[in-house]
Amino acid sequence: MSKDNPANESEIFSETREDVTEPPLYRVVLINDNYTTMDFVVEILMSVFRKPFEEATRIMLNVHRAGVGICGVYTYEVAETKVDTVHHLAKENGYPLKCSMEKE
Repeated sequence: MSKDNPANESEIFSETREDVTEPPLYRVVLINDNYTTMDFVVEILMSVFRKPFEEATRIMLNVHRAGVGICGVYTYEVAETKVDTVHHLAKENGYPLKCSMEKE
């Protein structure tokens, strides 16, 4: 009597296979205020969100003109960390810059 039966193994693997779903994504946005300097916003976009200077400037101008600017789209944990980092750096530098995340 053999304990290993290849026919049973393939049945087990096919029964336990699960579909993997992508995690929900969240947009991280900066919100305009009348006190945070444009230079600081560009600095945040470059350091926290790893944007090149030109893209950071474009997003900063969108924040300035439209009131909000999308910094990127991330999983929940990454988005939450980036929002917290922006708030920490803004407070540390004396700015009231706000950042939020919204489900995509």
